[in-house]
Amino acid sequence: MHTGRTGGTGSTGSTDPAEHPGPSHPVRPIRPVRPVETVTLDGLGLSPAVAVRIADGAARAVPSPGALDRARTSWHTARQLALTGRVYGRSTGVGANRGEDVPAGSAAGHGRRLLRSHAGAVGAELPAREVRAMLAIRANQLLAGGAGLDPAVITALCAALDSGAYPVVNEFGSVGTGDIAALAQTGLALAGEHPWRGGPPPPPLPLDDNDALALISSNALTLGQSALALDELRALIAATEVVAALSHLAVNGSYEAYAEPVHAPRADLPAYAVAARMRALLGAPERPRPPLGRIQDPYGFRCLPQIHGPAHEAADALGAAIATEVNTATENPLICPPDKAAYHHGGFYLAGLALALDHFRLALTQTARLSTSRLAALNEPAFTRLRPFLADGEPASSGVMILEYAAGAALGDLRAFSAPASLGHTVLSRGVEEQASFASLAARQTLRSAGAYRLIIGCELVAAVRALRLRGLRPAPGLAAERAFDLAAEILEDNPADRPLTDDVTAAAALLDAFARLP
Repeated sequence: MHTGRTGGTGSTGSTDPAEHPGPSHPVRPIRPVRPVETVTLDGLGLSPAVAVRIADGAARAVPSPGALDRARTSWHTARQLALTGRVYGRSTGVGANRGEDVPAGSAAGHGRRLLRSHAGAVGAELPAREVRAMLAIRANQLLAGGAGLDPAVITALCAALDSGAYPVVNEFGSVGTGDIAALAQTGLALAGEHPWRGGPPPPPLPLDDNDALALISSNALTLGQSALALDELRALIAATEVVAALSHLAVNGSYEAYAEPVHAPRADLPAYAVAARMRALLGAPERPRPPLGRIQDPYGFRCLPQIHGPAHEAADALGAAIATEVNTATENPLICPPDKAAYHHGGFYLAGLALALDHFRLALTQTARLSTSRLAALNEPAFTRLRPFLADGEPASSGVMILEYAAGAALGDLRAFSAPASLGHTVLSRGVEEQASFASLAARQTLRSAGAYRLIIGCELVAAVRALRLRGLRPAPGLAAERAFDLAAEILEDNPADRPLTDDVTAAAALLDAFARLP
C-alpha cells in the first residue's frame, strides 16, 4: 500500500491512521504480496472478495467503456430532468429541506454547498484499505447507471485507486441510510477542497449542482467495511477448524462426532461439509470405530460441525447481501434513461445488510465460545494426561492458566460487538427520516470483532501446540494438520516453564491467515 502523502488543496501532513491504528482498527497481519491483476468494473459483477483485493492493492480497477457510456447517458438524462422538473437534491434541498426549491440562479453553487455542509464526519481517520474499498465499490455502483453523475467522477475514483491516493474520511457520520458524510468528504477531495493521503491525487474536478447528491447517495463505505470484515473472518473460521483439529489430537478426541452417518441426513447443510473437513484434517474414516477411552467429548469437539456450519451459512448469506448492494444502483432518486424519469425511493435503507451482519456476528461468537471450551479441556489432566494447565514439573506451576483469562476477556469484547446493531433507532432531519438501519454500526462492529476473535483462537493454538509437544504427539504425515503443526512449531517457543505468553499468542494469532489457506 502506498504511504507517501501528496495532498490536494487543503491537504495535511498528519499521521496516517493505517500506520498507527487505534483500538477501533486492530492491526491485521500483512498479506503476502501477490501479482497485481486488472479488474474491469462494469456495475454488475464486482464480488466482495475482488473489492478486498482492490482495497489491498492486489488488483487494479479499470472502468468498462460500455458501463461508462451507460453512466454518461444517465448523466445527460438527469441534467435534462433537473431543468424541466423537480428532482430531489438537484432542483430542491435535501432531508427536511426537500420542499424548498433551488432558484435557477443559485443552482450552480447548490451542489458544492451540499458537499461542504455534509462533509462533517467525525472521529478518527479511517485506515487506507477501508477508504479504498469504499472508492472501489462506489465506482462500481456508479457504473450501474442509476446515479446521473458525470462519468469523469468514476474515472477519477479509479485513478485515485491506481495511484494509491485516498481522501481523508472520518469514522462517524452514517446511521445506515447512506454514507453521506464520508462520500461528501470524498466529493470535496475530488473538487480540491479536502485533503488526500497516500499517492498523487487526481486533478480537481469542477463538480456542479447535479453531481453532489448523485455521488453521496450510497452506502459504499459500509459495504466496503463489511466486505473487509467478511474476508478476514471467513478465513479465521476456516483457520479455527485447523486449530480445533490440533486440540482434538492433543486430547485423543473421538472421531464419532464427525462420522458421515451422523451428518448424512443434513447433507445439504454446511455442517456436513464441516464434518467432512474435520475428518480430512484428522485423517479420520467416515465410519470410525468406537473410542477406547471416554465415551464422548466436551461440546467444544462434539458440537463443532453443528456450530461452525451455521457460521459458514451466515458468512455466505452476508456475502450475498454485500454482492447485491455492490452491484445495484440504489441512488435516490434513481435516474432511469429509458423512462426519462427520476424515481424517488428508499433503496438506500440497508435493513437486509444490517440483519445479515448481526446474524454473522452472533454465529461467529458461538464458534469463539467453542474455542474457549477446547482451551479449558486442554488444561485438564483428565483429557491430556499432563499436569494441570500444561505446566512443567515445578510444583504449583501455572503453565498456560492465564490464557483462559485472556481468551475470556477477548470473548467479552466479542460478545459486546455481537449486540444487534439493527435494534438501534433514531429520528433525524426534523422528523422526515424517522428510522435507520444502523448497518454502518453493524459493519464497524463486525470489523472490530476480527481482532478479538483472532486472539481467542491464538490462545487455543498456543495451548494445543504445547500439549502435543508435551505428549510427544504430532499429526500423521501428509495431513493438513501436520503442516499446521510444523508452521506453529517454527514460531512458538518450545519451553513449558512459567513465562509471559504474550508474544506466543501474538505470533499464533498472526499465523492463522496461513492456516486458513490449508486444504
